Amino acid sequence: MHVLEGIRVIEWAEAMAGPYCAMLLGDLGADVIKVERPGAGDQSRGWGPPFIASESAYFLSANRNKRSLTLNLEHPGARDILHRLLREADIFIHNQPRLESLSKRALDYDTVSGANPRLIYCAISGYGTSGPKTGLPGYDILAQGEGGVMSFTGEPEGEPMRYPIAIADITCGIYSAMGILAALIARQHSGRGQFLDMALLDAQLTWLVNIGSSYMNAGELPTRHGNAHPSIVPYQLFATSDGRHIVVAVGTEAIWTRFCQVLGIEKTLAQDERFLTNRLRIKHRDALISALQEMFLNKPAEEWLSKFRDADVPAGPIYRVDEALNSPQALSRSVIVELEHPRIGRARSISNPIHMSATPVSYHRAPPLLGEHTEAILVEIGATLADIKRLRAQGAI
Repeated sequence: MHVLEGIRVIEWAEAMAGPYCAMLLGDLGADVIKVERPGAGDQSRGWGPPFIASESAYFLSANRNKRSLTLNLEHPGARDILHRLLREADIFIHNQPRLESLSKRALDYDTVSGANPRLIYCAISGYGTSGPKTGLPGYDILAQGEGGVMSFTGEPEGEPMRYPIAIADITCGIYSAMGILAALIARQHSGRGQFLDMALLDAQLTWLVNIGSSYMNAGELPTRHGNAHPSIVPYQLFATSDGRHIVVAVGTEAIWTRFCQVLGIEKTLAQDERFLTNRLRIKHRDALISALQEMFLNKPAEEWLSKFRDADVPAGPIYRVDEALNSPQALSRSVIVELEHPRIGRARSISNPIHMSATPVSYHRAPPLLGEHTEAILVEIGATLADIKRLRAQGAI
């Protein structure tokens, strides 16, 4: 038994936020039908390199546990198919920012929910359905820039820095899945679905957390600290004698004491009045970090990490992606999902991090080929082979 067994999701979304949300629901057992444009499909199918055979690695990352249905929604026959699916569906996810485009296809919330009051309708866009930027296209980098995070990311003397992964998209996808699950619970009581208005910018703003609190409550704006922490010292990376870097997180005074013992400075730097408390260490950050860095260059990374593990000081390596995914800890948590794919053999993706004892997530379908399940889905809703042939000839599917 899976949590969302019997729940049908219609995903009409591209790139990352909407597809990631739908994939999470598919992992929980929902039947996810991905609606794509004939001939092209989700725009991320073309995002590369790398490509494996003809498949984009980007697309493979967010589209397992789905079936692909190709519909040309400019054609009335294709729109009719989508409307028929939505009348019986539980969840509709789309990332179309313009209401006029939705209304033209009779896919706006009022119309769709009128035909299926139990439907949970999740609209994902760059800016949501209110405010002066409603309807403008939204991309992850725009949300990162407008969400404030880039302003304090990067080296102190450098320029604002974008996170190299789609953090706004992924965060919005996670929040959207969370909202959908809450709406499913609410529907058990009310018998009705509801409208979810999800925005990349809103999701990105949640990353401000303590930084936002510092501004809102104390009037303080952050500055760039590179890999260091603005409120904890030392809490950053250090270079070691073998050219590798490690990270150390000295989050309490007790850890500071043990940290100093490992470095053998409990009677020197640890007694320096400039470094007696975290507040003082922040004030004299540059002097302390400079002295510590000189010490870290005396031993290789693994020797330092071994000493810190023995002393119960939080520390860890800086892994490359291959090292991260193949580390003993990651492998013990089964972080790599492998699914048989009709074109590339084994399609690998990163696993869902939710571990439930009674109703675990499942991985049962590789990311689909474009239109791979079109005929099967149409047959499920009553189409005959003659109907399918006619729709193909008309360019509807």
